[in-house]
Amino acid sequence: MTTPSDLRLGVLGYGLRGTLARTAHRPGAGSRVTALADHDAAARTEGALAFPDARVTDDHREVIADPDIDAILVLTPDHTHADIACEALKAGKPVFVEKPLDIGIERCDEILRTAYETGTRLYVGHNMRHMPVVRLMRDIIARGEIGEVKTVWVRHFVGYGGDWYFKDWHAERRYTTGLLLQKAAHDIDVLHWLAGGWTRRVQALGDLMVYGDNPHRRAPGEPKADDWYTADGHWPPHTQRALNPVIDVEDVSMVNMRLDNGVLAAYQQCHFTPDYWRNYTVIGDAGRLENFGDGPGGVVKVWNSRRSTFRPDADATHPVPDAEDNAGHGGADPLLIDEFLRFVRDGGRTDTSPVAARMAVAAGVRATESLRDGGTPREVPSLDPELVAYFERGQCPSGRASRAGSGSRPASPRTSSGR
Repeated sequence: MTTPSDLRLGVLGYGLRGTLARTAHRPGAGSRVTALADHDAAARTEGALAFPDARVTDDHREVIADPDIDAILVLTPDHTHADIACEALKAGKPVFVEKPLDIGIERCDEILRTAYETGTRLYVGHNMRHMPVVRLMRDIIARGEIGEVKTVWVRHFVGYGGDWYFKDWHAERRYTTGLLLQKAAHDIDVLHWLAGGWTRRVQALGDLMVYGDNPHRRAPGEPKADDWYTADGHWPPHTQRALNPVIDVEDVSMVNMRLDNGVLAAYQQCHFTPDYWRNYTVIGDAGRLENFGDGPGGVVKVWNSRRSTFRPDADATHPVPDAEDNAGHGGADPLLIDEFLRFVRDGGRTDTSPVAARMAVAAGVRATESLRDGGTPREVPSLDPELVAYFERGQCPSGRASRAGSGSRPASPRTSSGR
């Protein structure tokens, strides 16, 4: 069933994040996928099955040029985002760009500049801002339970890294720059949001420790094996087979960051752990919080009443809320799509932020340069203040400002809505 009020969506790319297209397909409930493009024949076949009423093509330009398309979802590989997003923005189509925004700082700036010059609405898919565990941590900080944030530590255990990032284009620098963009852009964005600032200086170390020595590679042009991913197989990591022919990105990395508001932060990522989850520790001048589990069933603990030795019983324990819809990233994907559709229809500021997306990429790019240069510190370039102001206004012309949402600047949760 469809209704005339459904937004008509064009999907560009139907790979791993095709799940977002399926989430956005809500015939009769506000949106539906009516066109899809992918250069890969197998992806087009899958897309035709998922959206039987949609027009399917191998040319993304046909979808962008279609006058019956109301908005575009860019779900293509990372290195293609800037060209495709700018093309859609210039065509006047509101655009959803999957994170990371692109794989280079200049290309990200080009996307933001194009959105500014055309006045076309731009949205970036940083879905972790809608994850219940992240919302919970932000609310705890906003209530002042740990005082003013001073340092943030993030450990990311990527238990399925060998399946998801070393068997296709993600394993190659020319398509990703490195996994401090493709994977860490999520956490750097959240870190900025919780800490209320942008990274200004980075220093990093990293290496290709496990998957680089694995000789079991596919031949160039050979498709991924049917069992490229299994939930409980492919362990330990050296048993992985049919890896990408080229692997030149790091499988472990450690980043130190100094933010523009003085907060110190650290991020660590490993792609050969047995478990898969994120651990955040946020320390303020009056306590600290830490999450144990990052989905339903997990908790965020707060220690803030006194000094002591180790005590597992915290001063407060907050359960991670169950998601209303657990489809995709602990229920975040449906909420992300909800916000995008509202933005397409009504405009206004959003909890996700194109400026924040750019700053996450900028930190990841400079960190990658550092780790490939022996850990030499790097400065993270700021963004044109004109662009920052435009997106902080909710993508409104000068002199007009939207009051909806929480905006681009990652203001401290203690001084913002804490949504």
